[in-house]
Amino acid sequence: MTAGLRSRLVALTLAGGAALATLPGPPAPGTPPAPAQAARFVDLASTARLTGRTIIGGERTKDYILETTGGGVAIVDYDGDGWPDVFLVNGSRLGGFGTDDPPPSRLYHNLGDGTFADVTDRSGLAHRGWGQGVCAGDYDNDGRVDLFVTYYGQSVLYRNQGGGVFGETTRAAGLAGPDRYGTGCAFLDYDRDGRLDLFVSAYVAHEDAVRYRPGTGQSCSWKGFVVMCGPAGLRGAQNVLYHGNGDGTFTDVSQAAGILKAAPSFGFTPLVLDYDNDGWPDVYVTNDSRASLLFHNEHDGTFQERGLIAGAALTADGRAQAGMGAAAADYDRDGWLDIAKTNFDDDTTSLYRNLGDGAFEDASLPAGLGVNDRYLGWGVGFPDFDLDGWPDLLVVNGHVYPEADHAGARYAYEQRKVLYRNLGHGRFEDVSLRAGPGIALRKPARGAAFGDLFGGGRLDVVVNNMNDTPSLLHDCAPTDRHALVVALEGTRSNRSAIGARVVVQAGGRRLIDEVRSGGSFCSQSDLRLHFGLGASAVADRIEVAWPSGARDVVTDVAADQTVIVREGAGLVAAHAFRALKLGACS
Repeated sequence: MTAGLRSRLVALTLAGGAALATLPGPPAPGTPPAPAQAARFVDLASTARLTGRTIIGGERTKDYILETTGGGVAIVDYDGDGWPDVFLVNGSRLGGFGTDDPPPSRLYHNLGDGTFADVTDRSGLAHRGWGQGVCAGDYDNDGRVDLFVTYYGQSVLYRNQGGGVFGETTRAAGLAGPDRYGTGCAFLDYDRDGRLDLFVSAYVAHEDAVRYRPGTGQSCSWKGFVVMCGPAGLRGAQNVLYHGNGDGTFTDVSQAAGILKAAPSFGFTPLVLDYDNDGWPDVYVTNDSRASLLFHNEHDGTFQERGLIAGAALTADGRAQAGMGAAAADYDRDGWLDIAKTNFDDDTTSLYRNLGDGAFEDASLPAGLGVNDRYLGWGVGFPDFDLDGWPDLLVVNGHVYPEADHAGARYAYEQRKVLYRNLGHGRFEDVSLRAGPGIALRKPARGAAFGDLFGGGRLDVVVNNMNDTPSLLHDCAPTDRHALVVALEGTRSNRSAIGARVVVQAGGRRLIDEVRSGGSFCSQSDLRLHFGLGASAVADRIEVAWPSGARDVVTDVAADQTVIVREGAGLVAAHAFRALKLGACS
């Protein structure tokens, strides 16, 4: 073990059937957040050379609902060099591109010096079309993370072959089928057999995506303007669950698993989380103009949809919302994961507080999120930007109707981000106007992914913008607070450790998170977990509950480094944070 880790390892291997529900326990006594620390988010995309343009439908005319969705993004270390890379999902245009082919989705390799190189042409990620979302996971347990990209039409599975090259294996893996309007996706191990499974959502019936021109169907007006039609008046679609067979193939088990018992709806983003702390992954699905779904894992290969019963489907006053993206975190540090959901305009971002008894309450207004109802939210996450140990909340926004620019000062097609600082004790404060030019920048945003791209312990955000170049938001404000990044390697569990839960104790704080595929809006954040430790220079204890039922515990771990924990072996490596000099921050 590397000298200077100041760690001593306690490896605990439990029986495979041991419940993870014992891990969270009662929350540690709450510690108030540290004094507010100024943020200065700057868009570094241009200087970092993330310059590819995402094309999704018409620039300022949207005739069909297909032209308003898509734009997922992934932060994923595809080559295992310790520097997270960026994958941006691209779309297409109904009118075509003349003699040119549609643009491909783009893969950017992190060079480790604050810049990226476009390696798309040699990566094998060559599929072109109406791309929508992306999720990541090592589905064949070979130590290389793979990608699944959803499309309007046929979605695509890319197997990471090593050497920076991917191979398209959709049909060989058993994932080819009828054309669908795929949206969000997530790898998960729902039966905890050590092999990743795959959950895929869909928006509307494939042929309905381009059925009605503006004004010719139902729901084709907004604020007195004739606009593209839908989703009301269109037919919904079903979610699909594929079981990983362990030989590189998948089997559609949607019917047997109970997923198809839920009526067709307008699905966007599946969010995988263990909301009831029973050690089994559940799935929350955001729906546009319909009640959200919450599939509870019954531990026998089946799910029960409990969204309404659990209080996570509607608002406090019983309204269905136009849900887009979703994120999970223990924002109040009570040991139970809560859910944030982004919605259409004239509505607020929803915050469902987990009550710990299998139910949620709509805490959006008491938590302070009701101050904003003019934005149309998409990508969302709970990054602890100020490293005080309390998850903050970021929402990226953008309208679906270009006509919003003519609907009065309240509305706009291009919109700024909204950043909420967690004040502790269940409340947030909107600090967007003093969080720097990157937050104020107005774009038609869609997907957002979170991860430490520059190795300094600060979380960055990559945003995929419609018919525009991406944004890379980095907080350039100095800090004297500490952080810890935890990377996991499964052995008995799936290699990506998707579904593992980590509890970090430091300075009286008890912080929990799970390794998660998918989420935000049709996007993939870094599979490594990031924890803000405030003034604590040491994590007193790191406990990992693996999907297999095993546990590993590491104690007295120095902050300001990335630690690698391997199932059954404990802490196997650590790398101190690096302080790159980013020119745009000066």
